[in-house]
Amino acid sequence: MEDAEYIALSRPDVESAGPAHGDMSVVALVAAFNESNTIGDVVRQVRSHVDHVVVVDDGSTDGTADRAGEAGAEVLRHSTNLGKGAAIRTGLESLLGRAYTHVLFLDGDLQHAPDDAPALIAAARRGDGDFVLGERPFEFHTMPRSRYYTNRISSWVISVFFIGQRVDDAQSGYRLIATSTLRRLRLSGRGYEIETEMLIKLARRGARIARVPIALRYQGAPSKLRPLRDTTRTCFLAVRYRFFPERFQ
Repeated sequence: MEDAEYIALSRPDVESAGPAHGDMSVVALVAAFNESNTIGDVVRQVRSHVDHVVVVDDGSTDGTADRAGEAGAEVLRHSTNLGKGAAIRTGLESLLGRAYTHVLFLDGDLQHAPDDAPALIAAARRGDGDFVLGERPFEFHTMPRSRYYTNRISSWVISVFFIGQRVDDAQSGYRLIATSTLRRLRLSGRGYEIETEMLIKLARRGARIARVPIALRYQGAPSKLRPLRDTTRTCFLAVRYRFFPERFQ
């Protein structure tokens, strides 16, 4: 990534420990910041479903990089905390020159269940879409009220005004995207807005979005997303990505 330096801390000798997916080769990309309590479990569990796992430690101070490496991930590390989007961009810079056909994005706090990965992979294998989005069930009585409303409203706005395809969980970071599609993107997001940036830019390029239901989990570490602030920022940036593409493509 042009505005960040990173260090490759560990890289397993063999990158194909996961199951075969026919013509597909899937690498999991996890952006993590201070997730030492959960990152090892995420890596160990998702490794059984993919061919390789890369964790980008975004300047953690709690041993996240060590736990990820011990669990079998390739680890890249930012020396300082730059944001989730910056970490994803670092990971993609490292991965997109390799032979993988798909990148599976998930978080390192166990709020994305690694065992949901096969459902996303199966949808891609069936040819349901170039971009498979894991959508959480939003129920007013089972999640924080602020997150319920911000997710519902932002997903409706993005669906109707920005991408022309229905999505019910635009802010979900659990997604599987073909590398051939990702290679056409120029991403600029540094924070959580990168997830909306991907949606808008890929939809503008004609990507078909498939939606797969996934579990909603809050038993891991608390989310670092600040619903009002981050959703407001995402909406402003969505306008930029949609209406000023020459600057942000």
